[in-house]
Amino acid sequence: MSIIRLKSTDGTPFEFDDEAPAGSGGMKDVFFSKDRRQVVGWYRKTPDLNAMERLKNITNVYRPRIFEQEGGAYWEPLFCWPSHIIEERGMVGVVMPTYQSHFFFEHGSKNNDFLGIKGKEKEGKWFASANHQQKHLDPRERGNWLSYFTTCIKISRAVRRLHMAGLAHSDLSYKNVLVDPAGGNACIIDIDTLVVPQKYPPDVVGTPDFIAPEVMRTLKLPVGDAAKFLPRIETDRHALAVLVYMYLLYRHPLRGRKIHDADAQRDEELAMGAHALFVEHPGDPSNRPDPSSMKPGFLPFADASRIPYEICGPYLKEIFDRAFIAGLHDPSLRPTADDMERALVKTVDLIQPCANPACDQKWFVFDNSTRPKCPFCGTAFVGPLPVLNLYSSRGGGKFLSDNHRLMVYSNQYLYPWHVSRSVFPNERLTAEQKRPVGYFVFHGGRWLLVNQTLAGLKDVTTGEGTPLPPGTQVVLENDQKLLLSPEDGGRLVHVQMANV
Repeated sequence: MSIIRLKSTDGTPFEFDDEAPAGSGGMKDVFFSKDRRQVVGWYRKTPDLNAMERLKNITNVYRPRIFEQEGGAYWEPLFCWPSHIIEERGMVGVVMPTYQSHFFFEHGSKNNDFLGIKGKEKEGKWFASANHQQKHLDPRERGNWLSYFTTCIKISRAVRRLHMAGLAHSDLSYKNVLVDPAGGNACIIDIDTLVVPQKYPPDVVGTPDFIAPEVMRTLKLPVGDAAKFLPRIETDRHALAVLVYMYLLYRHPLRGRKIHDADAQRDEELAMGAHALFVEHPGDPSNRPDPSSMKPGFLPFADASRIPYEICGPYLKEIFDRAFIAGLHDPSLRPTADDMERALVKTVDLIQPCANPACDQKWFVFDNSTRPKCPFCGTAFVGPLPVLNLYSSRGGGKFLSDNHRLMVYSNQYLYPWHVSRSVFPNERLTAEQKRPVGYFVFHGGRWLLVNQTLAGLKDVTTGEGTPLPPGTQVVLENDQKLLLSPEDGGRLVHVQMANV
């Protein structure tokens, strides 16, 4: 090991291994620090003055705003954010934290890692395709459908934080977002090329599959042309929607059967640009994927008629409609990262475990039917199933629907964000708000809610209500009404029993 000692532009000392690169990307060669907690990426081409100014702002202005504020530690696992700049011998390098260990394959591919990916980075492409995931990956690497929701929530939350700071990533894709579905983790990388609108333009237009249609449509226009679209926050929103769609459905939302031109390159430009069409557009089925032309490894997920996007539930269907129908060619109509995060969180409350232990996905979203079944393996739910409709107080004793449901399964917890509409499960949660306040259990053929800490819980189905203090339990019954909290914004639950 050859160790070199360097100082960053602010005088911070670093020690790096100068012999073997840890990896190489399109712009940089990366070397580990002596303790392997950090890396330095040396640019092969010296950044120009504008790029250097951007790097200085990313490391010295935007980084402190995000990480050195109260609660800043929350964001550290979600970003691989540059911390220092090194200028040495005419070269420029940027110091970044090393990826966490769970973003490297522990088991790799099937059959004793026949693809040789063990120890390599978990690029999202391995998890965004049914063929890659089911045919090649070791089952221990895959995760289940619920863990993909957790991963997508973290991606959406990180993108939302970038956009709150006025920044755009410009190249969100499965190359620049590391994922660990087995653990429900995600991390956005390549932060050194962030776009600051009207100040630091993008260095790249994006990665194929994730480039917004308006950028693809004007790709050949010269820089400076007023009609040319460049990556910005609105194009990030398109890329985020594509990522979430692919991680939940293992297919691309725009790649279907429609052919736009005999020339392959021109066909690609039209299919992803001016003529882009959602494969599940309800009014135009011309771009539906053709399952008869697909390899078995891509099925059934590539067949939108067998695994339609409606299986993701009503909240995400609305988001995908806004992203791939209303907002596909009108960037102003696209859902924000905050919209995506909220829809994902609400959808998690609709998830049910599949009763089939052999089901690959393990979980499914309740389909609002009286006889729910898993869309992946077809296994029907057996027995009574409580559906909790959430209402919240808005003053004057009135309770209005929150368009939010909570599905019950055994040993599922009730949390403060279910009890009050003023609490949302994100980075702002306090330690107290992260603790469950009750849980559900199926016992003796009946569903029970066990109250752990709710002081104001009442059964208000009739009359003034029956208090249910902490330590008590209540049997869930059809048409029952439970007041979870008497405070303003507190929730009332209306119980409906499905499958009875």
